[in-house]
Amino acid sequence: MGVPNKLLTLVFARQPGKLLLGMKKRGFGEGRWNGFGGKVEKGETIEQGARREMLEESCVTVNTIEEVGRIDFEFVGEEQILEVHVFQTHDFQGQPQETEEMQPKWFDIDDIPYSKMWPDDIHWFPYLLGNKKFTAYFKFEGMDKILEQTIEEVKTL
Repeated sequence: MGVPNKLLTLVFARQPGKLLLGMKKRGFGEGRWNGFGGKVEKGETIEQGARREMLEESCVTVNTIEEVGRIDFEFVGEEQILEVHVFQTHDFQGQPQETEEMQPKWFDIDDIPYSKMWPDDIHWFPYLLGNKKFTAYFKFEGMDKILEQTIEEVKTL
């Protein structure tokens, strides 16, 4: 029997024509623009984890949230799959603020900084930005080389 997946969340706040990203200041993914998220804690649902991480990392309170994707990440040499649940919100309160972990910034949809993000993002962001639900799988060697990938649009998650 294998190791259970590690449950993680990723949340993207959206405004018309804009997407909120955060520059990761420490830990896994440091130096890359990304959504806001992290581990789902024991005793909380995946959605509760997404809401908590968004607040902790950006000082933004999510009112309504929608799950739009699930991405499984495999890293060569690591037994545990990272199961990332991707959410978006158009309904939130508060101005994004820098925290110990993230420096938030609004980006125009046409100016997403893909070259300073995880290399898989450019492949699945069109689904997110197009409001399409999706599932995906990426196998990485190290942090920058994608060995395998699949992406599929789905009706429900």
